Amino acid sequence: MSADTVPKGWPQGVARILLDTVDSTNAHAARLAPQSPTWIMAAEQSGGRGRRGRPWSSPRGNLYATLCLQPTESPDKVALRSFAAALALRDACVALTGLTAAFTLKWPNDVLLNGGKVAGILLESSGAGQHIHHLAVGIGVNLIAAPAPDQVEATATRPVSLLAETGVRVTAETFLTQLAGAYARWEAVLVTQGFAILRAEWLAHAARLGELITARTGTQAETGIFETIDESGALILKTAKTRRIIPAAEIFF
Repeated sequence: MSADTVPKGWPQGVARILLDTVDSTNAHAARLAPQSPTWIMAAEQSGGRGRRGRPWSSPRGNLYATLCLQPTESPDKVALRSFAAALALRDACVALTGLTAAFTLKWPNDVLLNGGKVAGILLESSGAGQHIHHLAVGIGVNLIAAPAPDQVEATATRPVSLLAETGVRVTAETFLTQLAGAYARWEAVLVTQGFAILRAEWLAHAARLGELITARTGTQAETGIFETIDESGALILKTAKTRRIIPAAEIFF
């Protein structure tokens, strides 16, 4: 494990830890529970996870990183950092490729490149009741390789890599520096000005906004028009019968 000299452009007051191999950066963040904002990045994960505990393919060359924070807000406010992370991811991708229109945001926590999934976000926290001891903002980016189609669900968004889609080769460390700076800016906006600005910016880049989508929660699935997200970050789905507020679901196009 190393905590090294941070590169140019790294946000002030944020630590950086680089690892060679780890089970998962989120798990390591939980064990470490640093008292100041800290990015943890690994060259390789042996037990990477996605949403609902699904395995996350972790070959070398992609980005596997976790930002560990000690937020003081209520859990519902803390969860809004998934939108800060999504916006920061998109900003980093655009800055490194120059392709503004290619990157869109898929509710609740994916970044798409040319319609395929290039990055995902996983928030995990520990604490009791309304007090969160630490928050781990886990991020995976397919910089040079993406899972094969048979490694994901048949109905899932197709996985893509930054390299294959754009021809741009970016190292994980270079991407992390861009990401850390972008996240620090959105974190400052969220803390000082609230969620409204993030909500507006997220909606400006939302995938399939105003179009027909399917939201699946457990064994239930509902299809309707993706109308917007509300002030809590919940998805608003307009169906033939009603207008539904969906705080958590998996989305299929």
